[in-house]
Amino acid sequence: MDDSFVKTHEVQALFDTAAGIGSADGSPRVKAIMRDIIEAAAAVIVRHDVSESEFWQAVTFLQQGADEFGLLVAGTGLEHFLDLFMDAKDAEAGLTGGTPRTIEGPLYVAGAPLVEGDVNLSKDPDDTGALYMNGRVIGPDGEPVSDVILHVWHANSKGWYSHFDPTGEQTPFNNRARIKLGPDGRYSFHSRMPNGYSVPPGGATDVLMQALGRHGNRPAHVHFFIEAPGYRTLTTQINFGDDPFAKDDFAFGTREGLLPVPQRQGDSAYIAFDFRLQRAAGAEDEQLSARSRAAAEPALA
Repeated sequence: MDDSFVKTHEVQALFDTAAGIGSADGSPRVKAIMRDIIEAAAAVIVRHDVSESEFWQAVTFLQQGADEFGLLVAGTGLEHFLDLFMDAKDAEAGLTGGTPRTIEGPLYVAGAPLVEGDVNLSKDPDDTGALYMNGRVIGPDGEPVSDVILHVWHANSKGWYSHFDPTGEQTPFNNRARIKLGPDGRYSFHSRMPNGYSVPPGGATDVLMQALGRHGNRPAHVHFFIEAPGYRTLTTQINFGDDPFAKDDFAFGTREGLLPVPQRQGDSAYIAFDFRLQRAAGAEDEQLSARSRAAAEPALA
């Protein structure tokens, strides 16, 4: 059977009713989006002759893997697609330049301490070397950006993030901070070296990656939000350019311009990296997206 079945009057009427088409209540935008989602899903079912058992197995998979939705969205490329889509809209509007955006991932925690100066992110001992990172936050013309808040977070040497560490061994906000920068836009922090990691073994994302013949590994990386009045808030991350998974990131977080190669000295690594922001067109550009994020009680610096 081909996709034409989806276009039959009976099926189309079903989709219209399910999406609330014809009702005066509800949101027209939500109705239009839901209508397209339902039809697209139905077309996939017909095109691939999905059986009833396969359909309900997929539903069960998603229900059981609900706590890994953030990883699933990244691993299926949808989160990276959003970056590409936003890039394309920027280009269409003539907005070019600046440090590339890339995926946020699901492991940010709001409430990290607000600190200044040369910041030590690591609150816990860790049997690994040190990471030193510094640079500037500049605007589109190279001007220093003042009043910057730089959010930074990364994993420990075992690939675990504080707040999400199943061992429960990490101090709250280990390897996390919000750094308030001075008028020169310069930042500097150090921490215990992060390592790359793989998705939880046997979890929903791992099961899907194996079914696709793919791995679930990420390179060593450091996440950032960068916000400043008058500039577009930037969501990005740097991947260590010498990591074996630097250009084979299961989450598609790697982008050109975000692959600094650390300068290695013994077991320590040094990265100099400047962030270039775009100017905001309005207040909305200065906000983070409405994504749901974990939060914890603000910590003292």
